[in-house]
Amino acid sequence: MTIALKPSQGLDLLHDITLAMVRETKPDGLADFTHRQLAILLTVYLERPPHTVRGLAHKLGVTKPVITRALDSMGKQAIIARRRDEADKRNVIIQRTVKGALYVEKLGDMVIRKAADIGPGDDL
Repeated sequence: MTIALKPSQGLDLLHDITLAMVRETKPDGLADFTHRQLAILLTVYLERPPHTVRGLAHKLGVTKPVITRALDSMGKQAIIARRRDEADKRNVIIQRTVKGALYVEKLGDMVIRKAADIGPGDDL
């Protein structure tokens, strides 16, 4: 299904979603993601595994230490987990968690709600 949006409507949708994420931040900071962390989260949960630090760094066009720092923060929130690849000890496999899956599902529901609120008159 394709949704036709004017650029201003797309930006309005992004604004509404970002604002809702900030407002719904819990004391544990779960929704308080950087753009990079959100890109990593959605890549891990929406694209076919396996995901590695090396693969995420390549996909996002950043260094492995940048990914590692983002994963450290996300790991503290238990939305991702890491384990050493048994086949190649140099690789670190990024794994989904129940808490992370629930957050992504909630985020998806939020996007649907906010997109449904866009009307034909919502233009800048």
